[in-house]
Amino acid sequence: MSTIEKKKRKAGDISFVFCSDEFLLTINKQYLKHDTYTDIITFDYSKEDTKQAVSGDIFISTDRIKENALTFSKTFENEIQRVIIHGTLHLLGYKDKTKTAKAEMTKQEDLCLAALQKIK
Repeated sequence: MSTIEKKKRKAGDISFVFCSDEFLLTINKQYLKHDTYTDIITFDYSKEDTKQAVSGDIFISTDRIKENALTFSKTFENEIQRVIIHGTLHLLGYKDKTKTAKAEMTKQEDLCLAALQKIK
């Protein structure tokens, strides 16, 4: 069962764009006015009505994923799975700007990753 289905939603149009640090930095500057590298940027196109399908664009820097995998002693595969889940959770309404919200996001990521490992 997917992350979206576990939250009792359905998937709509979701695009995952895998790109370089430089490409994502350009997106970050242009749309979010942030001049920093990041591993992921999510653009949520879902409707406010939770019965509607989850839709959006998720941009992921493979350069950041490689570096973060080394930093956090994870494999590239594990880190990319975590980031894909992270972006999907953003589309489901989870935030990560406050300490409490970030803790909940991490908890949800861990739950989804554990469920994914059971499938393998």
